[in-house]
Amino acid sequence: MIDGALLLDKPLGMSSNAALQAAKRALGAKKAGHAGTLDPLASGLLLVLFGEATKFAGPLLDADKEYLATLKLGVRTSTGDAEGTVLEERPVEVTPAQLDSVLGRFRGSIQQVPPMHSALKRDGVPLYKLARKGESVERAGRQVEIRSLELLGFAPPLVELRVRCSKGTYIRSLAEDIGAALGSGAHLGALRRTAAGGFRIDEAVTLDELGAAARERLLPLASLLAGFPATQLDAASEARLRNGQPLQISGLREGLCALYRADGAVIGLARAHADGILKAVRLTQAAEKARKTL
Repeated sequence: MIDGALLLDKPLGMSSNAALQAAKRALGAKKAGHAGTLDPLASGLLLVLFGEATKFAGPLLDADKEYLATLKLGVRTSTGDAEGTVLEERPVEVTPAQLDSVLGRFRGSIQQVPPMHSALKRDGVPLYKLARKGESVERAGRQVEIRSLELLGFAPPLVELRVRCSKGTYIRSLAEDIGAALGSGAHLGALRRTAAGGFRIDEAVTLDELGAAARERLLPLASLLAGFPATQLDAASEARLRNGQPLQISGLREGLCALYRADGAVIGLARAHADGILKAVRLTQAAEKARKTL
């Protein structure tokens, strides 16, 4: 049984699931998932999870992401990216000063409407399937956070940006909104994810590097929880938690925390409440098995 995570540099033109299956075959893993889908037209960091690590996909999905994005001004498409058909073309008469001013509007907390070409569901049907039929449905706006929006290059009609953002941010929507604010229109020409939480693309392996070396690059369960406050439990407390009983532990910071045994084995994730109550969120089987052998 393989328990851990692999930082994979997904290539252009491949779906996240296809990349996941390739990694799964290469390592001979029985159970695998990933934390955050990348479209086929996007490349970059895909966090592949194996075995017990799949239990922590949810919290990892909540982490901030970083992207390198190329916007093409002057062209609007049906999908908001380079895959769609051209809907409108306009001349690009944007100065660096105008671009800098507009980018400033998109830093911080912004309202964003999810695109029709997304995996969000309406009555159980992904929006992109409705979009492919030419249908459009009303989508509620959502609040997202653009932590940083850095201009890396401007050679009209192309704009190169580095974006650090909260979960749920659609970069293609950001590209379209920036284009609308500039008056030229725009679509997302290229996208590369360079970071997710504390993990960065320069630590990732490519598909060509998968194989025996991939096992050496596996990250242990503890590395996935490194960003959470840590709490150590004794055997009795662990047993109570595994039996569904909450624990009373004072002094814990409210929110998610990582649980460990004295020997460093990962027990899982729990949520600490303001009243000092600690309740299990996701628990591993690995630590339980190790405890029973003592």
